[in-house]
Amino acid sequence: MTQSSQDVLSRRAKAVPPGVFNATKIIAAKAEGAVITDIEGREYIDFAGGIGVVNIGHNSPRVVAAIKEQADKLLHSCFHIVMYEGYISLAEKLIKIAPGNFEKRAALFNSGAEAVENAIKISRKATGKQGVVVFENSFHGRTLLTMSLTSKVKPYKFGFGPFAPEIYRIPHAYCYRCPIGREYPSCDVGCADALSKMFIGQSAPENIACLIVEPVSGEGGFITPPKEYYAKLKAICEENDIVFIADEIQSGFGRTGRMLAMEHWGVVPDLTTVAKSMGGGMPISAVVGKAELMDAPQVGGLGGTYGGNPVCAAASLAAIETIEEDNLLAVAEKLGETLRTKFEGLMDKFPIIGDVRGKGPMLALELVHSRETKEPAADKTRELVAYCLERGLILLSCGNYGNVIRTLMPLVITEEQVEKALSIMEEGFVAISK
Repeated sequence: MTQSSQDVLSRRAKAVPPGVFNATKIIAAKAEGAVITDIEGREYIDFAGGIGVVNIGHNSPRVVAAIKEQADKLLHSCFHIVMYEGYISLAEKLIKIAPGNFEKRAALFNSGAEAVENAIKISRKATGKQGVVVFENSFHGRTLLTMSLTSKVKPYKFGFGPFAPEIYRIPHAYCYRCPIGREYPSCDVGCADALSKMFIGQSAPENIACLIVEPVSGEGGFITPPKEYYAKLKAICEENDIVFIADEIQSGFGRTGRMLAMEHWGVVPDLTTVAKSMGGGMPISAVVGKAELMDAPQVGGLGGTYGGNPVCAAASLAAIETIEEDNLLAVAEKLGETLRTKFEGLMDKFPIIGDVRGKGPMLALELVHSRETKEPAADKTRELVAYCLERGLILLSCGNYGNVIRTLMPLVITEEQVEKALSIMEEGFVAISK
């Protein structure tokens, strides 16, 4: 007998701790493409995409078929004990995808946080240094080290200290709320100089192993730096033997209209972390980058029981094939143009929208009570999310102030679904602007 959503929610309250948060009260029964259907048959257009995990769509046919085929052959052996070709094939594929005209290696793990931790381990071993530079508004995970890297205190860090040492935080290129009080392009991207200044007041470059940054920040509010920013940071890193790590966990695999978002800036990272849509819905992650760095850890220094699981590796290969064969990068680029045009039109209509930013369909709308004061409108953001959810559209908020709407819809979303979703959003802005 099928239970109601309320029945399941009552069971959840007794079985699952409140620390495991839920953005909605939807109980999913199935999903396909860009639509989730709950156990009572109600459909929702999904602008959250499992927090950027299903760029190729829910239950993508190639991925489902690959999972079924692999499950009939081998579920698990642990790559450290008995190897299998899928792990190696996926590593080879990631090496081709990652930028850089140099020899590369790839190692597979389970989650984004695990990939970030291993990228830092690799950097420390290769350089013999310990320090890590991160950015305000960053999010890198919930483990001890990645939680320490993450910028926002509540809910991610509050009460969970002490935190990992040797982490140094600098301002990000948040043009809408410029950390140096200037405007682009007359600023000459002076915010990038924060890295050099950090060497004076926080830690010498001789102690810094790596810098890690999200090309487009995720939880931090989809902050999107100017075109010169990452090149300037990379040059400082090269001058000081600091490994430049791009955290592409949310921004990769078509999310911005490129396979990897850093391509928009023309910068080649030393190491790249990937996860989320890399697996098409299955849990898998990786670190890929320069062979001289990846080869630095001793035998046994990298790994994990489930890393690069055969079924997850098969799903990932199928997900990448789907992006390539179905030309989803071009689809994403077109979708991004449609969304940006609509969002900029909404900004003209509704003063509550202070900023529209992002790359491709990885876009954000920052809501403010006043464009003059830029006071964050977290209350209105919550109202908009609730309004849209009630009418069948799942939206996610983000940002350190909780006042940013982000778009993470599957790239396979239909034109009709996009039109309906944007119509709901516009109605929502009318409602919250009264």
